[in-house]
Amino acid sequence: MNPLALTLILFTLFSGSMLTMFSSHWLTAWLGLEMNLFAMIPLITNPHNPRSIEGSTKYFLTQASASMLLMMSVMINFLNTGQWSIANISDTTAAYLMTIALLTKLGMAPFHFWVPEVLQSTSLLTGMILLSWQKLAPLSILYQIAPSIDHNILLSSAIASIMVGGWGGLNQTQLRKLMAYSSIAHMGWMTAIITFNPTMTLLNLMIYIVLTITLFNLFISNHSTTLISLATNWNKAPILMTMTLTTLLSTGGLPPFSGFAPKWLIIDELTKNENLILPLAMAVLSLLNLYFYMRLAYSTALTLFPTSNSTKLTWLHPKLTYSTTLSPLIVISTLLLPLTPIMLFFE
Repeated sequence: MNPLALTLILFTLFSGSMLTMFSSHWLTAWLGLEMNLFAMIPLITNPHNPRSIEGSTKYFLTQASASMLLMMSVMINFLNTGQWSIANISDTTAAYLMTIALLTKLGMAPFHFWVPEVLQSTSLLTGMILLSWQKLAPLSILYQIAPSIDHNILLSSAIASIMVGGWGGLNQTQLRKLMAYSSIAHMGWMTAIITFNPTMTLLNLMIYIVLTITLFNLFISNHSTTLISLATNWNKAPILMTMTLTTLLSTGGLPPFSGFAPKWLIIDELTKNENLILPLAMAVLSLLNLYFYMRLAYSTALTLFPTSNSTKLTWLHPKLTYSTTLSPLIVISTLLLPLTPIMLFFE
């Protein structure tokens, strides 16, 4: 892509998210979401082929429909209240429509079908942006309107997302689809706690973004897009595969890694609010996610490619170029659990 065009697209993407995150007016928030939408389409179609065009079309239709639904709910709320403030939602119909629109933009169940398909049609770098940066703007709106919307819808969607994220990834061999279902499940954890303690949602979001960026950086460094290609990389980069193993276990929420901290704190917060069945169901359903992370970890670091004994380990290692941010990202992704008391201090 032309560097000037790429700079303009990334600047539009950044400006759209910032505009939505820092606005208290519905029109400017909606404008930021539209800037995000139109900046993502050329990034998705960057490897110009029929699959990427199909993915960008699906992304555009889904996001445009959600934006239209969001604007309709804003107009209904304005007609009943006479205000454009995000924090002021008094109409029940508007609140329902806003919730559905934002859940669609976040790719949560039952509006999740576009996420794996769009992600499979993009490059790894675009997929990383789609699963990390693109979550900020809709979640910032949901964070502001959470006290005014129906909690039962959010909790139902959260449980369904955790279930779909676990079941959908069980038989997948494509890494991008696995990451898509992982994102759906993580969104379920965030929205489940947003009505009880929004700070926990922000904590989960930060750790989720770090884990997602780390995993995509590792996949880009390995040039891996499928489970088979990842499994054959142990001969070439054993240290990198070990780091992939620990990051995958952290993403699955296994102690003593960083990914366990948000799940631990969310379950603790839900039980404090006298919810026992909800955290139990979330913990049991998250075992499905942990299973396919363990399967990924097994294939990456615990198996060797079936070759003759003389070629199991290469003697001439190619010069691999790694991102300079990869080392600190791996450290943050795996070793943050002892800092959990500090996280509670900011609650």
